[in-house]
Amino acid sequence: MRYDIRLTLGCSYGAPSDHARMVARILPSSIPGRQTVVSRLLGVGPRPSECRETTDFFGNAMTVMAFHAPIEQVELTLTAQVEQLPLRPGLDLSPDLPGLAAEIGAQRSLGPTSPLHHVGPSTRIMADPAIAAFTRDLARPGMTALQVVTAVGEALHAHMRFDAGATDVDTPPSEAFANRHGVCQDFSQVMIAALRSLGIPAGYVSGFLRTVPPEGQPRLEGADAMHAWVSAWCGTELGWIEYDPTNACLVGADHVVVARGRDYSDASPIKGALRTSGGQHCHHEVDVIPL
Repeated sequence: MRYDIRLTLGCSYGAPSDHARMVARILPSSIPGRQTVVSRLLGVGPRPSECRETTDFFGNAMTVMAFHAPIEQVELTLTAQVEQLPLRPGLDLSPDLPGLAAEIGAQRSLGPTSPLHHVGPSTRIMADPAIAAFTRDLARPGMTALQVVTAVGEALHAHMRFDAGATDVDTPPSEAFANRHGVCQDFSQVMIAALRSLGIPAGYVSGFLRTVPPEGQPRLEGADAMHAWVSAWCGTELGWIEYDPTNACLVGADHVVVARGRDYSDASPIKGALRTSGGQHCHHEVDVIPL
């Protein structure tokens, strides 16, 4: 399946800011055997004083920008065309949890895809006793790592309710879990905490998700949004698999990967530092159009 993707991401500030520096991770990249980026173009307004493209440790495309003149707002626009290959589920060759622990212990690589980066706490995801207690009984003896990942995702989908206004970008997973509602970022970070409590390496994936309108109704412009889901390491044979707890499903061809990391802080679409006063308001719209 090939998609046209359009993204508009804007931030406005209460007072003109100067010496603003920002890092954007919104450019999708090609992934062998998974997705091919046919074209991608990022526009920035106003034009930054400095701008360069690079990649971070996890291989995510980064746009690094600096504004030396005062700005009251900044708007990023992405246009891209991405071809997604069908993801066919293979055999479940993942070990049980004791076997997974042994395979993790045998890892020697510290490269970007090493599961060792995703076992312990990270910047935004700390160990949480309530999440660990909820998860503990889901992993029954003899279950494979993949079966555990699926069971945890389904249980969290049933436990939590999607609510676009319940949380913000800084809400910790423990709070979203306790209140039993949140958005895709919350679902994903709670699931990561749950899997890590069982010894399953888990990370955060941001990207785009094609949404399908109800039958007989037209597709709404801007109705899609940036999405988040979970990657989990299920052993040497199976490697990394991806699960979408917001929709209780294994990731398919409708999920377009943009960035990966340990949690949201490694994959946030935009972050930076600026000097200003007052508040700020951010918005984004996404269109994922199948061709």
